[in-house]
Amino acid sequence: MKTVKSILTICLCLGSALLVYGQDLSPKDIIRKADEKFNGEKTGIATMAMTIVRPTWERTIEFKNWTSGREYALTLITSPAKDKGQSFLKRHQEMWNWNPTISRLIKLPPSMMSQGWMGSDYTNDDILKESSVVNDYDHKIVGEEEYDGRTCYKIKMVAKEDAAVIWGHQVRWIDKKDFLFLKSELYDEDGFLVRTELGSEIKTMDGRLIPSRIELIPAEEEGQMTIIEIKEMKFNEPIKDGFFSQQNMKRVR
Repeated sequence: MKTVKSILTICLCLGSALLVYGQDLSPKDIIRKADEKFNGEKTGIATMAMTIVRPTWERTIEFKNWTSGREYALTLITSPAKDKGQSFLKRHQEMWNWNPTISRLIKLPPSMMSQGWMGSDYTNDDILKESSVVNDYDHKIVGEEEYDGRTCYKIKMVAKEDAAVIWGHQVRWIDKKDFLFLKSELYDEDGFLVRTELGSEIKTMDGRLIPSRIELIPAEEEGQMTIIEIKEMKFNEPIKDGFFSQQNMKRVR
């Protein structure tokens, strides 16, 4: 009888240990959970407004964005009138821009991924999601910090040697409870800070908490920033691969 009790005790202890171990997340797992929570595990459909702030002026662009994994992305500008109807497509390794005003389809070279999208601090890579925060970086937890009243993992992400990415490394603050990207610092290949991203105004959209406001602040441009406001977000809606086509760039609404 004692032997049976001893075996049961050992099994319970082992089970508890395995449970605790199973709950441990690697830095890469944390980044993946946060990325999938914000973009969707399979697909994401978002309606957004982007305000470009400069010392002497500002302008707002509204757009819709459809993504499917890292292979497909389609963005349609819905406002203002002079830009309405422009669309951007990523399909595997090819990227395109359709401009209805001049009825021209332009292929975007990889060298344009670091350029500002529509004159903002948001890059073409941010919109078309060419690079992956999960697969293109090595990840390391460098500490825990409080940010905006939330306890966060502080994770350093160093670009892999063969990765075609814009940033040499990134530091990200991710909420431990809800896996939210709350703050990011993005550095160039020489280790200089290029921009900071701040997430705020956390809201529930399609059943999950996400920051609905993101501020992109350049490090060396005083009085300059880009503000992204997410108005609506849907996750894991079925989208066929054929949706992401050059033909659909011209007719999507």
